[in-house]
Amino acid sequence: MQAPPIRTTNLCKTFDDPKRGAVHAVCDLNLECKEGEIFGLLGPNGAGKTTTLRMLSTILAPTSGEAELAGIRVSDDPLEVRRRLGFLSGSTGLYPRLTAREILEYFGRLHGMDEAQLQARVEDLLDTFSIRAFADGRCESLSTGQRQRVSIARAVLHDPPVLILDEPTTGLDILAASDMIQFIQSRKDAGTCVLFSTHILSEAERLCDRIGVIDEGRLLAVGSLEELRAQTGKEWLEDVFRALVEEVDTEAPAATPPANEE
Repeated sequence: MQAPPIRTTNLCKTFDDPKRGAVHAVCDLNLECKEGEIFGLLGPNGAGKTTTLRMLSTILAPTSGEAELAGIRVSDDPLEVRRRLGFLSGSTGLYPRLTAREILEYFGRLHGMDEAQLQARVEDLLDTFSIRAFADGRCESLSTGQRQRVSIARAVLHDPPVLILDEPTTGLDILAASDMIQFIQSRKDAGTCVLFSTHILSEAERLCDRIGVIDEGRLLAVGSLEELRAQTGKEWLEDVFRALVEEVDTEAPAATPPANEE
């Protein structure tokens, strides 16, 4: 049986904080995302979403557990994982002195793309993400939304089988965000596995085949919107989300402070 494009097994990440002691950002996360599936990861600030995505993308090493991407254990061959992955986060940087076009050409060559294929792909992405009007301006002169479009184009340049997008519409205006939503939908038709986080619940309602809700590093529920509605008895995703998070908050015992805290 073919391995799912994304799979985690008891994935954990703990940070040592001088004031708070051990901070368990992600705890025993078991997650699978399928080929041709759009999977939304939802959670409040500090829930562990970005930490999870960074472990999957090889930026952070897990404390324990395993993560696999496109059948490869992330800890075994991070370079090959990156070849098969498109990753976008709010902290993705661009070289300020390069133009948008030069950024795409540079990263395409890093991926080993054939020059003719690369040029055709760049031209396509300039139109797909409405970049052409500022394609030859330095990135240091671009607006936040324009830089975000270039970052998105860079992430998908090599047409990877797996996309991980951390709040991909942040900084985009209404039309650019709509273009991004349409692009994510098109990846499903192409068989790409898309895992993305968002605070905009209407995006998740519109796009996601399945949704995972995470809080305090733990996965609270996974399912289609209809399954989560049935589980919580709520209709709107906002109410579904609130019911899942508040139920755990109510049931959870008071947290025990680390031994080195008063």
